[in-house]
Amino acid sequence: MSIEIKVPDLGESVIEATIARWLKQEGDTVNVGEPVLVLETDKVDLEVGAEKSGTLARIDQQEGADVKVGDVLGLIDENGASAKPAPKAEKPAAKPAEKPTKETPPPPPAEERATPVAKRVAEENQVDLSKVTSKDSKRVTKSDVQRYIEQRETPAPRPISGREAEEERVRMSRRRRTIAQRLVEAQHTAAMLTTFNEIDMSDVIDVRTRRKESFKERFGVGLGFSSFFVKASIGALKKFPPLNAEIQGDEIVLKHYYDIGIAIGAAEGLVVPVLRNADRMSFAQIEKAIKDYAQQSEEGTLSLESLRGGTFTITNGGVFGSMLSTPILNPPQVAILGLHKIEQRPIALDGQVVIRPMMYVALSYDHRIVDGREAVQFLVRIKELVEDPESLLIEG
Repeated sequence: MSIEIKVPDLGESVIEATIARWLKQEGDTVNVGEPVLVLETDKVDLEVGAEKSGTLARIDQQEGADVKVGDVLGLIDENGASAKPAPKAEKPAAKPAEKPTKETPPPPPAEERATPVAKRVAEENQVDLSKVTSKDSKRVTKSDVQRYIEQRETPAPRPISGREAEEERVRMSRRRRTIAQRLVEAQHTAAMLTTFNEIDMSDVIDVRTRRKESFKERFGVGLGFSSFFVKASIGALKKFPPLNAEIQGDEIVLKHYYDIGIAIGAAEGLVVPVLRNADRMSFAQIEKAIKDYAQQSEEGTLSLESLRGGTFTITNGGVFGSMLSTPILNPPQVAILGLHKIEQRPIALDGQVVIRPMMYVALSYDHRIVDGREAVQFLVRIKELVEDPESLLIEG
């Protein structure tokens, strides 16, 4: 019996993926649950496992192909479940090429080796399958036909000279393409503005200095700045509900729960895992969750569930040395808080010039439902809460 390998449900709002790589090749033995290939979505990389044990009899979609939920990627033959790969024979010494004999029959014509999907695509595009070469010399697949069509329709490349010879072209990953698309959409669909303020981090730094050793000993994780700003954001969102909302048609959806997204700059691109019900989390739980998310983003093991939703986002460019920036909205959210590098700066305090550890903060917001007054007051409330850390125990 043959079992089709299909693109599984990819989660909320994700309908397409790209085949990043096949972990098995045609003829390989696979066990039930064993990963067969990796799909790249705009959020995470997802391993697709074998539903039954057997032999990977056919690969229908090659690496780099864009596929949709439900598409057939290949075929597993259950009859080959106990099959073992034949031992490799030693390569004989090179001999002059000989004409095919009965013992070494030539490969069948491309029409006979083509998959049903490849035949359909070839027929729709008036492609002569005899002119299509197979990438793996086994079966002509849909990708082989599409590659032939692209080569047929693409004009011959012009000679490269000058600076172009020193350039490199790199295909954008699906995640990077989606990030680019969403950022442009955010600017086109929202009336985005940014307001700024600065925060004296003296008291927070003092708390961290006094508590960091006992905090780590008790909870097994360091006490960072993120938990303070998550708690401060929740306190400010409770006071200014429109910043914890979204627009749906002609309605404003005010959310009375606080799922805070934490932007993480992973190697494959920006990801924003979400702290669910962050208002119910302790400082230690927030720090642990952020640490785990950062590790998972580097390992490529973030789950789709961890990236879904979110009502408000915090991004910290300060970890990369940024002094000031204008964060861009994460649709459909209507506000995002940007943190920056802490710098010792002179400020006027009670008629005196003193040196204090200062941080610029930025709030980008959708002016369609958030007025400038609300945005400024929201950021002032963030400032008040962070500069008085004890208040976070009540407000956060």
